[in-house]
Amino acid sequence: MKEEEARNRIAELVRLVNEHDYRYYVLDSPTITDTEYDALRRELKTFEAKYPRFVLPDSPNRRVGPPRARGIGFPSVRHVLPMLSISDAWSEEEIRAFHQRVKKLVDLSGVTYVCEPKYDGLSCALIYEHGVLVRGATRGDGRQGEDVTPNVRTIHSIPVRLRGDPTPPMVEIRGEVLMLKADFKRVNEDQAKAGQPLFANPRNAAAGSLRQLDPRVTASRHLLFCGWGIGKAKGWQPKAQWEVLQQLIAWGFRVDSHIRICQMVDKILAYQREMATVREKMSFEIDGVVIKVNELALQEKLGNTAHAPRWAIAYKFASREATTKVLDIIVQVGRTGIVTPVAVLKPVYISGVLVERATLHTVGLLREKDIRIGDSVMVQRAGDVIPEVAASMVSARTGKERAFRMPTACPACGVELRREGAYRICPNAACPAQVQGRIIQLASRRAFNIQGLGKKVVNQLMTENLLKNPADVFMLRVSDLKQLSDWRSKRAQNLVDEVVRHKRISLERFINALSIRGVGPQVARILAEHFRNLAAMRGATVEEIAAISGIGPVVAQSTFNFFREIRNRKVVNKMLASGVVIVEP
Repeated sequence: MKEEEARNRIAELVRLVNEHDYRYYVLDSPTITDTEYDALRRELKTFEAKYPRFVLPDSPNRRVGPPRARGIGFPSVRHVLPMLSISDAWSEEEIRAFHQRVKKLVDLSGVTYVCEPKYDGLSCALIYEHGVLVRGATRGDGRQGEDVTPNVRTIHSIPVRLRGDPTPPMVEIRGEVLMLKADFKRVNEDQAKAGQPLFANPRNAAAGSLRQLDPRVTASRHLLFCGWGIGKAKGWQPKAQWEVLQQLIAWGFRVDSHIRICQMVDKILAYQREMATVREKMSFEIDGVVIKVNELALQEKLGNTAHAPRWAIAYKFASREATTKVLDIIVQVGRTGIVTPVAVLKPVYISGVLVERATLHTVGLLREKDIRIGDSVMVQRAGDVIPEVAASMVSARTGKERAFRMPTACPACGVELRREGAYRICPNAACPAQVQGRIIQLASRRAFNIQGLGKKVVNQLMTENLLKNPADVFMLRVSDLKQLSDWRSKRAQNLVDEVVRHKRISLERFINALSIRGVGPQVARILAEHFRNLAAMRGATVEEIAAISGIGPVVAQSTFNFFREIRNRKVVNKMLASGVVIVEP
């Protein structure tokens, strides 16, 4: 065969295989048998091996690349536009109130909405340049995520090249990476056979699969991508969300068929009830519906709060419930000193997740619900995520149940607890439970993102006096670590190298790493964007902090107090002295 003929045949085979992938993975409507499909793939592989210079960028044989080197994580990338989270609603009244706010803000009597299933997966942003996929990134904290391009390419429902012509010079496609319920069952069966821990639910399985160092593992998990929107686009200016969804379909993306345009609130509420009845029949998990203003010009006019867009809201399904027994009630000391009662439950599955503990929030709420040790209780996963005890079943009591008494001293350090409003607080900043929690928070993904510092490792290093406060993380030495049981030189070196690699950090992540009471990722971002540098924040008065939009008086006081405590100042100074570099916004 002549070279020109080989080039043309390779191009034709790439077109055919990609077309059949689209029909199988996106349309669920294959037009050839598996045997015929395999024959095309084998022919293409043979030609590409013989004529490697003719291999095309969108060849299906290039979807799965080599594994990443051990110890090398995924690089961070900043999103072109922030990927904000969406505010949740749990009742019809909240949806009606949302509609009234929208009408008032845009000064219109009627507004059209697009209603979509709320996919229960991992949000992902894909950038295409001239129709070709160049980058795939996780949502991360909304401002920056992880570059998982090699793994994204293994997902067959993500086109390597957009269908149709012409395509815009640049467009960012946003959507959800999911794992089908059937694949979730298969993956967990494989995990069990290999003696590996099981995934809690399809969402966790999808997230873990997308972040594998070896793209071949990701490919074997058969992930699915469903598109729901766009970020920045050049050379294309859609006017409505419905137009965006239809264009995604035309470009070769899977968009769930249950999307709908609604012009009245009653239609939105009916849509949510309808989706609640069909969710069990769907091949993947959803946990509600998303309602978006259809006209993009109105979306821009409505704008965003610090946390979420004003033009969209998620109407969540009612929490799934189960009945079980309270075996005991213990107290848990948090990283900021808040001491919380926690119910130890007879294990029960809720929405496919094994629940063994549930928060009771505060002593006051526990007494209000009259929950006792030995009670039969109704447990729900609020928002399908956080387990909580909804109510006790008083009629089922036998007389052997026992009331819980909140301890007066911290169970971790013995210091007398202090009352602050509805909470009990351990005032001892050196409390080992608090220190452990602060170190784990410092190493978490939305702080320094240091792999290998989980609860078990942190507990061991604290027991061996290698970690006495969060700043000690940056003082770890290979010579000390390799002396520990179950540690060898390579493991010790890997952890120290991991710490060194993450000493450079943004101001907002640094603030989030400090475990200031009431300051999570969103508040940390607000503080970072306002103060711009750590020195200005450390020197601010309570009044100056409270004057910031989005910061309340309680958080302002706790932030002020944090930097006034000598112990905290010493920890921060030690971190900076050990080589931590804060990158200002």
